[in-house]
Amino acid sequence: MSGAMFWDVLWPLALGFLLSAVVETAVSKRTVSRLLGRDTPKGVALATVFGAASSSCSYAAVAVARTLFRKGATFGNSIIFEFASTNLVFELGLVLVILLGWQFLTAELAGGLLMVVLLALIFRATLRPQLVAEARDQAERGLLGKMEGHGAMDMSVSGGPLLRRLFSGRAFTAISHYFFMNVYSLWFDLLLGFLIAGAVAAWVPDAVWSHLFLSGHGIWSQLWGAIIGPLVAVVTFVCSVGNVPLAAVLWRGGISFGGVIAFIFADLIIVPILAIYRKYYGRRMAVYLFVVSFLTMAAAGLVVGLVFSATGGTPTNRAITAFQAYPTWNLTTAVDIAFLLLAVLLGVRFLRTGGVAMLRAMEDPPDEHAGNRDPVCGMTVDAETATHRAEHDGRTYVFCSAGCRDAFAHDPSSYVDTPASPAPTS
Repeated sequence: MSGAMFWDVLWPLALGFLLSAVVETAVSKRTVSRLLGRDTPKGVALATVFGAASSSCSYAAVAVARTLFRKGATFGNSIIFEFASTNLVFELGLVLVILLGWQFLTAELAGGLLMVVLLALIFRATLRPQLVAEARDQAERGLLGKMEGHGAMDMSVSGGPLLRRLFSGRAFTAISHYFFMNVYSLWFDLLLGFLIAGAVAAWVPDAVWSHLFLSGHGIWSQLWGAIIGPLVAVVTFVCSVGNVPLAAVLWRGGISFGGVIAFIFADLIIVPILAIYRKYYGRRMAVYLFVVSFLTMAAAGLVVGLVFSATGGTPTNRAITAFQAYPTWNLTTAVDIAFLLLAVLLGVRFLRTGGVAMLRAMEDPPDEHAGNRDPVCGMTVDAETATHRAEHDGRTYVFCSAGCRDAFAHDPSSYVDTPASPAPTS
């Protein structure tokens, strides 16, 4: 069952990773931080759009949100960006359509936008300046969470028309790096999600789920589903796109339609991420984020469920095709193979431009005060062992990979005046 589900969603995952890589190559984190510096409707809308177009890894989204907050984005916009990064991204929508159907995609988008509005309103009404100041002080301490290297890296290609930038050699390198960065950051959650979903689908009787979800009790089933969905998510430890297979299992087991949506939203309040919130922003803000997130997730799921029920849009078929079929020579297989070949092409570029060295830095946060920082992506580099170097205006710059060095050599002026500029090393 796990293998069949994965094969069904392989090409949507690859396509989503590719689209995210293209957007991250075109738009720099510096630009995003600058545009998210005010709590206005425009700032909220931009946070939602940029988040939806970025990496879908929950841990990376949390790390990026802290990076944006430290670089000038408001706290509210940073969290909205983080939410959109995991719940409104391309690959999530594609996987939902494949495994569950278009109704779930529509509900996810509608509920996601509703939750963005609820978060913005609640932040405006309840987020006190003192709490934000405490969170900023804690964020500046730079305590380790997970995927800080991912959150700090910026290989975006700037300068010149958009199409010319995207079809340049620098962009090809950056896209290959971002693509495999996304794969690297998500592979464990995907593996865990598919294995748990397959095991639960095979071994847990549907009657158990039916009793847990109060199936067949009308409005009470919908209300309870919106509450129990996020609570189940909290203890599963599975986040990002990896929770969609589990959502399919819950739907087959009898949870309400809104409960499925609330469960998918709740990947940002699983126990490991709550622990990271405490490190990033302090205990008070972590509790605040859990309470606000849980309430808005449950409310958005309930409202969407009730609206679909009232309009007759709730799907009635709880049979999951991926649980009943196995890979065959069909269109899905052909498209999967095509995307695997594309991944090979990107992989060759990735390996030839120092991609492996970049991946090793994904879990390591850059030292903000270090003199030897890669001016392109911001990673801290050991000047004694670095093999990628370049000279400019009498300074020696060191790089984490050949891709960053080539980007710098192409246009040094785009990097030497940024905050990531290194001090002289020779």
